[in-house]
Amino acid sequence: MYDFLLSPEALKIRDEARDLVKSVPRQMLLDMDQEKITFPKEFLQEAGRRNLMGCRYPVKWGGRGLDWVTTGTVMEEIGVLGYIVACVFGVGAELVCDAIILHGSDEQKEKYVKPLLRGEIFAAECLTEPRGGSDFFGTSTRAEDKGDHFLVNGQKRFIVGGEGADYFLVYAKTDPDAPAHKALTCLIVDKGPGVHVEYLYGLMGSRGGGAARLVFRDVKVPKENVVGKVNGAYAVFNTMMIPERLGTAAMTIGAARPALDVATGYTTRRKAFGKTINEFQGVSFQVAEAAMLLDACRSMIYTTSSAVDKGIDPNVIRRLVSETKKFVTEACQKVSHNAMQVMGGIGYTNIFPVERIFRDLRLASIWTGSNEVMSLIIASEWYKEYAELKRSGKIRDSETDAAEAFAPDEKIYE
Repeated sequence: MYDFLLSPEALKIRDEARDLVKSVPRQMLLDMDQEKITFPKEFLQEAGRRNLMGCRYPVKWGGRGLDWVTTGTVMEEIGVLGYIVACVFGVGAELVCDAIILHGSDEQKEKYVKPLLRGEIFAAECLTEPRGGSDFFGTSTRAEDKGDHFLVNGQKRFIVGGEGADYFLVYAKTDPDAPAHKALTCLIVDKGPGVHVEYLYGLMGSRGGGAARLVFRDVKVPKENVVGKVNGAYAVFNTMMIPERLGTAAMTIGAARPALDVATGYTTRRKAFGKTINEFQGVSFQVAEAAMLLDACRSMIYTTSSAVDKGIDPNVIRRLVSETKKFVTEACQKVSHNAMQVMGGIGYTNIFPVERIFRDLRLASIWTGSNEVMSLIIASEWYKEYAELKRSGKIRDSETDAAEAFAPDEKIYE
């Protein structure tokens, strides 16, 4: 942690999150990985009792009115328990609630946000479909206008918390004739008649979060459950990509941190050739690289969080969030790789938790928008920024700083 960058209030809530993490019994984590627990309700209930969920939302709705930098510290600490614990923690309190806080009515906040942040009910976000992941706006789930309600039919897959949630944030097509970005509506769908958990996925890692395929069959959703405007889901989706991807990055640091901790401790005790293996550069340099990567990850988290808190140009935020999600998730996967490598064969067993961390973190570069999509966004936004910088004349034209910059007939582009 970069404690010197944090306010006294941020340090206080960080330490509250640490206390929660230390109180969690190891058996819960073991049972989740073995899928004896398929949704950690008791943990969320305790987090709610401690007022640790949704700390950046207004006090009026159950939050603490804090900022994104502080939220990042909380998400990192929760991640120490395991990637899936942080995923479940974040999906309800940082994603679903975010949409309702920013775009929903006061009645929706009272009914759905406040009890969730108290740990009394649970929520999940429904984006991915069997025929589309990254092609979000190609969704085929339909919500037919029936006057005083919508009738929802369709299915969503890979829904973290799908098995344990009491309500879902669902994106559905309400105008099949409109352009894709104007065809969808965001709805709050309560678990009830017509909502079916049809399948629980067997995952490589990140187990115990109730990842499910949901099927909606003639589900009646009242008009007052529209989040934002009818056919206006694009605006909701755009704002949700900040907590979706920035929150994911912050919690990934926490999930990777124990791998470095365990490997550091192991290499100071394990002996070979008459000395502890941390005295060999082949080992200590890999540990050093992992520590460096985690520090770089935190730097990106704090910088991007500050940009979001200050409300800078949305296009710049879009690039920074995408860069942060891609860099942090890939760097943390490298951290877990290095930890396993320096521990050797024992790191590949369940004697230590590194093998579980390694499995869990493989999800990080796939979900909430694959890292290939992040690269697409980064490239798009960077080229636009470059064009504007060139047009404005605010920067030096470095292309001319070469001895033969003006040589005739050499710069050929076609």
